[in-house]
Amino acid sequence: MSMPAGQPFTALCQLAARGPYAGRVDLHVHTTHSDGAYTPAQVVDLARRAGLAALAVTDHDTLGGVQVARAAAAGSGVEIVAGVEITTEHRHRELHLLGYFVALDHIGLTAALADIRRHRRERFREMIERLRGRGVSLDGEEQLVQGKPEALGRRHLAEMLVRARRVATVREAFARYLGDRGGVAVPKKRLPVAEALILVREAGGVAVWAHPAYDCTQEQLTELCALGLGAIEAEYPDVRRSRGLELRGWSGQLGLAVTGGSDCHGPGRRCVGSSTISAAEFMQLRQRVSR
Repeated sequence: MSMPAGQPFTALCQLAARGPYAGRVDLHVHTTHSDGAYTPAQVVDLARRAGLAALAVTDHDTLGGVQVARAAAAGSGVEIVAGVEITTEHRHRELHLLGYFVALDHIGLTAALADIRRHRRERFREMIERLRGRGVSLDGEEQLVQGKPEALGRRHLAEMLVRARRVATVREAFARYLGDRGGVAVPKKRLPVAEALILVREAGGVAVWAHPAYDCTQEQLTELCALGLGAIEAEYPDVRRSRGLELRGWSGQLGLAVTGGSDCHGPGRRCVGSSTISAAEFMQLRQRVSR
């Protein structure tokens, strides 16, 4: 259940006027609908406890957790932003694109996300087969593939390996098998970034470059801006202050908004609310919504 149109904007204006730390917003959180450890209801509760004004549920390649989070947030004072983190490709490299304020029933976007998830399931099965070829068999994998989470990834397989006592930790699973050089990993389906940008805009949203790589350049950002990018994530875990300032400088030169978030996947230092943007920055992002 979302707040009436216009009410969140007015409420955030009031919060912004109270001081620089009022009304903080976390725009990058994952739930059990993809590779997060917390349910949508749990991340809402954590956002409420952290005193956040708004939270974006941004699961990988699925919008499935948004409505659940909105129902859980009813009456809490926490606005839930419809978000998604889309697996895309730009210049032959993976690029994660965040889409905010998108319509949950947009046919083009939901169809594209469903296709990516279908490829994720096929990829998951292929990695299980590769493990079996190395003498590592797992029980119950088909139940996980058929059920939730909606967007299966390597981390889910790593956790299965830990539960099966084939490895001691998730880190070991990646080091031995699932890392890019481990021989088991299968490339993900990646949507061309230009196509993803169009879909986000057609769904009434604004597109954001998530946690840009440290070797990204202003030239690349300019290219994405010309394709329809609306903002860049400048506040996220482990970003150096100097890098964050550089990204903010580029965004100002190109007329982009700035976003940020914890990229929370579960317990640990990347907790809900650990990286945020201000109410004023959130309002600037909202003003870019294309619908």
